[in-house]
Amino acid sequence: MIRRFAILALTTLAACGASETTRRAAPEIALPPMRVFSQVKPVPPQHSNALIARDFLDLVFELENGDPVPAFSRFDGPITVAVGPDAPPTLGPDLDRLLARLRAEARIDIRRVSAGDIASITVHPVTRKQIQRVAPSAACFVRPNVSGWSDYRARRNDPDTFWNLLRERRQMAIFLPRDVSPQEVRDCLHEEIAQALGPVNDVYRLSESIFNDDNFHVVLTGYDMLILKAYYDPALQSGMSRAQVASRLPAILARLNPSGGADGIAAPDPTNRAWVRAINQATTQGHSRDRRRAAADQALALAKAFGAQDTRLAYTHYVYGLLNLSSDPGASLNAFLAAGKIYQTRPNTAIQEAHVALQIAAFQLSAGRAETALRLVDANLPIVRQTEHAALLSLFLLVKAETLEVLGKHDAAKPVQREALAWARYGFGDETEIRDRAAEILEISPRSREGDPV
Repeated sequence: MIRRFAILALTTLAACGASETTRRAAPEIALPPMRVFSQVKPVPPQHSNALIARDFLDLVFELENGDPVPAFSRFDGPITVAVGPDAPPTLGPDLDRLLARLRAEARIDIRRVSAGDIASITVHPVTRKQIQRVAPSAACFVRPNVSGWSDYRARRNDPDTFWNLLRERRQMAIFLPRDVSPQEVRDCLHEEIAQALGPVNDVYRLSESIFNDDNFHVVLTGYDMLILKAYYDPALQSGMSRAQVASRLPAILARLNPSGGADGIAAPDPTNRAWVRAINQATTQGHSRDRRRAAADQALALAKAFGAQDTRLAYTHYVYGLLNLSSDPGASLNAFLAAGKIYQTRPNTAIQEAHVALQIAAFQLSAGRAETALRLVDANLPIVRQTEHAALLSLFLLVKAETLEVLGKHDAAKPVQREALAWARYGFGDETEIRDRAAEILEISPRSREGDPV
């Protein structure tokens, strides 16, 4: 299940500039054709095999609520994927690209079949409202052993559809919204097909994985492909217990990922459930801003108390910063700086650092330090492009275009803004929302406060 916090939080950028009541109307700008990603450049996993083995077991044998999963389950034989009616136009190409990656990188025998064919996995495009009625904090989800939306609604309490009772996988239904941006559709495809195939859990401590509710990674990473490759290794079989899988996993990973070493399985790193509850509450859109800020305060206290000095503490600082942008910009900036300091010390958190850098660049632009903002943007653009985050890329480029305008480099700003808007068509989709994002960037600019034409 994809939670809907990370991308939506990008819209808080303008909070350090002006209130909603004074914000200028979205500019009437012409939107260029949509840009899409084509070149896949996955980065090999950076963790040791011992850590990956520990993560694998936690991803496979626990649910997100902490309940155990007694048995390993997967599809046996070739896997087919079908798409139901009313799919948006970008879904098909993005799905084909994903399935090609799964064949090439994870060595999974998976292919697409025609609509209407009986398939192992069926993607059902529905409306966002339909999903929110049954899972308010989710963008999309997958459920075993159901054939479609009506079947799912009728059998939500049927034990045959429970993840922790599976012994093998035969039929999976993915429900994703058809009335959202192309990126959100693609992100749902990546996470939900990966879950339909393999791990059912999300673990916050994972820094280079899509199996993480922080949603910094939006497409399957090299780490994720290794997890899925191990998942479908011939040495494993449906029905195995955790102990049985654990006994074979080190040898599997040593064979598949020789550079990761052969040091067994790392010591457990139990999840702090109180912190998970607090951070989930802080990032749930349906709660009031005050309730979410209080939950972020609690999550920060808990993370410090249990000694987290990893991405969990950094993420807590980041969430705290986002939730306090409008009420306490100084505290918000300090939180972003604290998050960035942690991310900068780790070898595999460049995309997390980029999210933080975007917020700091907005502060720098608002303060009139355009050259500093420009350096932050240019330093982070490569990782944002590599990880295929079009919404984030468009915002970085909008900030860059505005910094160039502030610096008087008007000719250089125009192609940057055009590229930003092209990526925004994929990342945000809705034309009104794209123009609102552009207006937010203009609002925090010194040019806006000086009354310059923009």
